[in-house]
Amino acid sequence: MPEMRIVSLLPSATEILFALGLGDQVVGVSHECDYPEEARSKTVVVHSRIPKDIPPVEIDRLVREFTERGESIYGVNGEVLRRLAPDLIVTQDLCSVCAASPEDLAAVLATFDDRPEVLSLDPLELGDVWRDILWVGDETMRGHKAERLLETIGARLAAIESEIAQTVCRPRVAFLEWLQPIYVGGHWIPELVELAGGCDLFGKVRKPSFRISLDDVIAAQPEVLVVAPCGYNADQARAEYRSVSFPREWQEMPAVRNNQVYHVDANAYFSRPGPRLTVGLEILAKLFHPGISVSREAERALQPLAHSASA
Repeated sequence: MPEMRIVSLLPSATEILFALGLGDQVVGVSHECDYPEEARSKTVVVHSRIPKDIPPVEIDRLVREFTERGESIYGVNGEVLRRLAPDLIVTQDLCSVCAASPEDLAAVLATFDDRPEVLSLDPLELGDVWRDILWVGDETMRGHKAERLLETIGARLAAIESEIAQTVCRPRVAFLEWLQPIYVGGHWIPELVELAGGCDLFGKVRKPSFRISLDDVIAAQPEVLVVAPCGYNADQARAEYRSVSFPREWQEMPAVRNNQVYHVDANAYFSRPGPRLTVGLEILAKLFHPGISVSREAERALQPLAHSASA
């Protein structure tokens, strides 16, 4: 039986496919598929309609304009996709900021004589993410490998749950998914915060991220600030936070006053609904409760955060 030819239009799906040992069968990816490293060598079939190197406020404005028109900020290169001749395309319909829209993809595929199968992953919470891993496994004849991956994930979740059960405090947390303007994390993020032994002050499980005011954050008096702009790594998050001129009231919040502001790699561990969300969970758990034990992978990710807290 010939190997399946797969195109992934979103980074989380690419991570899942590689985790299931399907890297050799992935022939096309989006421009944001950068993990694992081998994904960078694949043919790119998606381009962004947002100009590079523009300020966050301008990014927010353009994203809102595209969204209000019902358009995605990404486009599919039909010629490249046709040349790759995929048997399966993995995409999503959850967020127009994360992948090309189903309408864009459908318009391209309408010109194909032999249309590939399309698998749409649309997770709203952690359980949906784990379900999608099994779904991808079933669709690619890697069901047993997907089950083994879920067993590993389950063991890590259970280990963190056991550690958190021994803690007493539950710090009040503001998870900031964007800074200019301020958005708070939604979907699976509040669940991660709660599982990590924190109390999410704003986000709602299964609900999209939403905009709040700077005054809303100040009024909530968070004890921990997690700065995690969607699509940013830790260094970019730190630079973005330091570029904002916050008022005196912000500096007086418990999180800032007590040096509990953390700039994390949202791109790797929080924004993408894939296997590495378990590392994100461990990162949060260790930030909230420094005495607990986490995996070596999480420890490595935490090393730069040891000096990340900043007033």
